[in-house]
Amino acid sequence: MRTTFSRLSSVTALIILVAVVGLGMSFRVMVKNYLADEQKETLQARAAAASELAADYVGYASTFGLDVSTKFHKTLSFASQFSQTDTLVCNTQGQVITCSCQEFWCKHIGMTLDPNYVQEVLLHGEDSRTGILTGVYEENRYLVAQVCTMSDGTVGGLVLVSEPVQGIGEILSQITQMFIFVALIVLLITVICFSIFSQNLCRPLKAMANAAKEFGHGNLKARVETSGDYTQEIDELAIAFNNMASSLEQSEYQRQEFVANVSHELKTPMTTIGGYVDGILDGTIPPERERKYLSLVSSEIKRLSRLVRSMLDVSRLQDQGIPPEKMVRFDVAECLGQVLITFEQKINDKHLDVAVNFPEYSVYAQGELDAITQVAYNLIDNAVKFCPPGGQLGLSLRESGSKVYVSVSNTGDTIPPEELPLVFDRFHKIDKSRSLNRDGWGLGLYIVKTIICSHGEDISVTSRDGKTEFTPTLAGVNSL
Repeated sequence: MRTTFSRLSSVTALIILVAVVGLGMSFRVMVKNYLADEQKETLQARAAAASELAADYVGYASTFGLDVSTKFHKTLSFASQFSQTDTLVCNTQGQVITCSCQEFWCKHIGMTLDPNYVQEVLLHGEDSRTGILTGVYEENRYLVAQVCTMSDGTVGGLVLVSEPVQGIGEILSQITQMFIFVALIVLLITVICFSIFSQNLCRPLKAMANAAKEFGHGNLKARVETSGDYTQEIDELAIAFNNMASSLEQSEYQRQEFVANVSHELKTPMTTIGGYVDGILDGTIPPERERKYLSLVSSEIKRLSRLVRSMLDVSRLQDQGIPPEKMVRFDVAECLGQVLITFEQKINDKHLDVAVNFPEYSVYAQGELDAITQVAYNLIDNAVKFCPPGGQLGLSLRESGSKVYVSVSNTGDTIPPEELPLVFDRFHKIDKSRSLNRDGWGLGLYIVKTIICSHGEDISVTSRDGKTEFTPTLAGVNSL
């Protein structure tokens, strides 16, 4: 399997190679065009200069023949020594009458240019092209021709200046070799720098991979070391991984704690039920008392049933949340009033003083009515349960901005400050009440917290001076 480093190296090398080749080809074409233009301009300038000299030394076109001044020939020869150019002076018929060769009587003397080429030059006054000149030059050359105008304005002939094309080719070859050398050096330096960068980039990724493997093998303490030596993105990835690991570790801890708590809570009623049933079966319990103990067994079974339903409710809320189609607009005061009525008998039995503080107008909220009803039931049930006989039960309702605040309070023992953050935990009970309250499982407030959070809201609790108050929030809507 290819590593990330090898893939990045291959892709980078390919991109650099394509870029270098493209840049080299573009640079070569640019240099070639530049040199060709420069060469053309140079040859045109030399042709113009030679044309002027020819007019001065040759004389009128009628006398333009083989008897040409040697001084003019020496001038052309001297100029050709400093370049690879050849200069041919021809009459109007295209016959070469002198050239820039060192020998006065060279091979070019007497040669005749292509008549069509001569006529085109005489017609246009000049010509520039690249190619061969049949009968004179068989190799590919840059050719620049210009007519020779005499002092009386007549055309006495033409001047042809040429240079081998291979001269520019040699320059291009040298430039290409130099460019390839420099490109290879740049490519090598780039690959080395990228290798170092890639290694530094892949090192934290490998560390995260190793941490993930350890985490998968059960080491929930595995974390990725974060430092400022990494890039910002790598640091953010490492932090996100550590946060995920911490969350999973906490979830696993809660799961284990949940299983332990459930096992503990189920153990007592199951032992009680088993003991009563065994006593009835083996005759330890007299027949006249069987009904009493069967009633106790039924009570314990109902307690187990309530625990299972509570656990299922919590699981449903955590897995599914609140379906949008079940979110409705409802009257909060009406909901609280209906729940309060169900506790009328318990309130009367404990002679509780109920203080209700609702606005004169209707207060509406958005939520799942059944779930909010369960919140109200659990909060009021908790308040009634821990309110001492003759104590006070309080319900209040208010609006602030887009929120609806519901408060359920009761008088009684003050919850210790260290206990307040734990009241919404699963199976949490205040120690002094655990033995006194066999009906509670420590899930009521946890379910309240779960329902409120599933609505995107929050709940707070305060307990001071013998008064405990729970205040959940709801999303308010158009209260009138």
